[in-house]
Amino acid sequence: MPAKQFFDELEGEVEPDKIRDVNQSYLFDVAGEGRWLVEVRNGSLKVTEGWEGEADATISTSSETFDRIASGKQNPMTAYMTGKLKVSGDLGAALKLQSLF
Repeated sequence: MPAKQFFDELEGEVEPDKIRDVNQSYLFDVAGEGRWLVEVRNGSLKVTEGWEGEADATISTSSETFDRIASGKQNPMTAYMTGKLKVSGDLGAALKLQSLF
C-alpha cells in the first residue's frame, strides 16, 4: 500500500478507545513518497500531509519498508533493529505506535 493511501485512510481506521489517553505527534518521513504528521490527542487523530515542522517522534524509512510494515509483512521493531526504520526524538512515543494502529 502506498504511504499516501495509508495516511489518507488512517483517520477513519483508528479505534478511538486505543488512542483515548495518548497525546503525541509523529512525523513519518517515507523516502520518495512524502512526509505526514500524525497528531494523536485525547481520542482523536489528525493527519497533515507535507509537514515540515517538528514532532515528538520522527520515523524515517524507505517506501519499500513502509509498504512491508503497513501490509503486516515486516515487524516494525525488527525494521528498527536492522536499521531499515529510524526514529529520532521520543523513542517511548514511537514504541506506543505498535499498540495504537
